Amino acid sequence: MTDQLEIKALTSGYDGKIAISDISLSVKMGSLTALLGANGAGKSTLMKSIAGLTRPFSGRILLDGTDITGKSPRAIVKLGISYVPEGRAIARALSVKENLLLGGMTCSVRENQRQMDLVLSLFPEIAERLSSKAWQLSGGQQQMLAIGRALMSNPRIVLLDEPSLGLAPLLVKRVFERLGELRRTGLTILLVEQNYWITMKSADCAYFMRNGRIVGRKDAAEMREAEDLDVILSAYFGTSTEKVRVS
Repeated sequence: MTDQLEIKALTSGYDGKIAISDISLSVKMGSLTALLGANGAGKSTLMKSIAGLTRPFSGRILLDGTDITGKSPRAIVKLGISYVPEGRAIARALSVKENLLLGGMTCSVRENQRQMDLVLSLFPEIAERLSSKAWQLSGGQQQMLAIGRALMSNPRIVLLDEPSLGLAPLLVKRVFERLGELRRTGLTILLVEQNYWITMKSADCAYFMRNGRIVGRKDAAEMREAEDLDVILSAYFGTSTEKVRVS
């Protein structure tokens, strides 16, 4: 697989204060790449910088070899990158259908219909609730709506920030099953997660962040070796498998 998204020596933050420093990583086409780290490690800042919501201080963001650093969020979406923020950020007062159509604002009517059909086939739970207000959905349905809204722009890459946050284990499993279906369509996913176990079942590789920096990278096959887990987690998180286990 070729590198579709490359981050090179990226430094970014807010109000002139650095939150992430000298970040370099690559995301291969069609892969699910995980970004792991404790709260405050800088994972969401990196995602917002890629999505155009936070302007980097230095470094470069390359999409298929083209520099897209500092472009507006709208331009980033039109280039094929969609962002699902932590906490979903759906328009709660709007209906499910209206939320989905918001995600397709950069597309034609024909493209909207095609993507709507895809989203509703992927998430039948919200297909039955199109006229419902978003706030009336369960937590799992709201997360499916947030992912579906991102898919409405027909992206090549989805940036997914903490999709398991606040969900019961059964719903987490269901959301990740749908992510697996999306991968089979060729979609590339960059995933921020704290649910270590389910991430390692799905990811091709993982980067580890601590204090705003990348401190390591491992292929998922290496991460699944039980005898290595404590060594890896202790090195990158300062913890052990018992502290990252999610039931």
